Amino acid sequence: MSYSKRLILVLGIVVGLVLLDQLSKWIAIRVLMDKGEIDYLGGLFRWRFATNKGAFLSLGSTLNESQRFWLLTAFNGVILVVVALFLLLKDRMQSFVAVALALILAGGIGNLIDRLFRDGHVIDFMNIGIKNLRTGIFNVADLAIVGGLALLVVMEFRNGKRQESVQAHE
Repeated sequence: MSYSKRLILVLGIVVGLVLLDQLSKWIAIRVLMDKGEIDYLGGLFRWRFATNKGAFLSLGSTLNESQRFWLLTAFNGVILVVVALFLLLKDRMQSFVAVALALILAGGIGNLIDRLFRDGHVIDFMNIGIKNLRTGIFNVADLAIVGGLALLVVMEFRNGKRQESVQAHE
């Protein structure tokens, strides 16, 4: 994939997902904040407003405010800059990798915006599960991050199988 096509693809994914994430959180604040839970498909999908001062599954929420800031805001900001620079400066990159990293970058930016403008908290509002077996509460940014990581894992497995196939034929 040419650099200019990759740049357009990455910018489209990042801008589109950050806007979708922030719009969905704005709607969650307006619609869900005072409503409790809203169930769909017999409770398979559940919408409920929540704030999270920690990371994934509230990890780090018990840290003091300063530690949370440095770990979840400042350090994450540095990581996002490194990912963005990698996407911008790397000469050649498989489109699969560019999409995966753009998803991770977009999700990270979406949650970083929350941390910066919502007193260190992230807005969450989605939950999936059956009866008491449920996921944690998450948002669009979290879905983007998990999707990007899943793509990287799938790609690594595919590359590993190719390597095994090449070695088997030698």
